[in-house]
Amino acid sequence: MVETAIFEAGGYRYVRHAFQYSGGVLALAGFTIERARFAKPLPLAEGFKAVEAHLAALGRPFTSFCACELRSPVQFTEQGFIDFNRHYVQTLERWGIFKDEENPVARSNVCPQIDPPGEPSF
Repeated sequence: MVETAIFEAGGYRYVRHAFQYSGGVLALAGFTIERARFAKPLPLAEGFKAVEAHLAALGRPFTSFCACELRSPVQFTEQGFIDFNRHYVQTLERWGIFKDEENPVARSNVCPQIDPPGEPSF
């Protein structure tokens, strides 16, 4: 049985998993999850800024960010993955999402063989 928790500030429920990401999300009653996609991959910092602008334009708080899809140029080493994720969650912490080593945001992270990005990107 999976353990779920409610992230009230975001309007969604999530499957507890690891500090890096949750195991999935589900909108709470009265909310809808909408998927947005960038026209081209954006490096992490630029992508987070674009997410901020998009949510602001919709009048939604940053805490409503519930999932994302990342692309990396190559597979991380184990330590590299930890280091990357410690950097990644800093923005989520600033947004009021990541707290006490718990991350409600679901995420995929793949390494495309064809046309990989030069750095981790949304």
